[in-house]
Amino acid sequence: MEESTYDIFNRARMFMELGDPIYAARTLEPAVEDEPESRSLLELLGRAYFHSAQLNKAERTFRRIIELDPVDNWAHIALARTLERQSRHEEAATYRRMHAVMSGGSLD
Repeated sequence: MEESTYDIFNRARMFMELGDPIYAARTLEPAVEDEPESRSLLELLGRAYFHSAQLNKAERTFRRIIELDPVDNWAHIALARTLERQSRHEEAATYRRMHAVMSGGSLD
């Protein structure tokens, strides 16, 4: 019997909670290939990449979320933090400002 997307998501979330973002990402990657527009899968995958320092993959994933939903303020701040970890502060500032506008002024 094939595992449902819901079960895959929960298993990956469990790995994140246990501090294993690399395995969480490996668990999610096939599900995201099957459902490339699932924002919940993409968000968890982006977090897994970020927390395992796979910053190029995190960046691509957060950019994909913004492409799907340009007003997702969480994705803007996640992308800003990812860019900052890559010492791309000037580029990150753009996404911090977008987050601030959408969240009522906070830059965090």
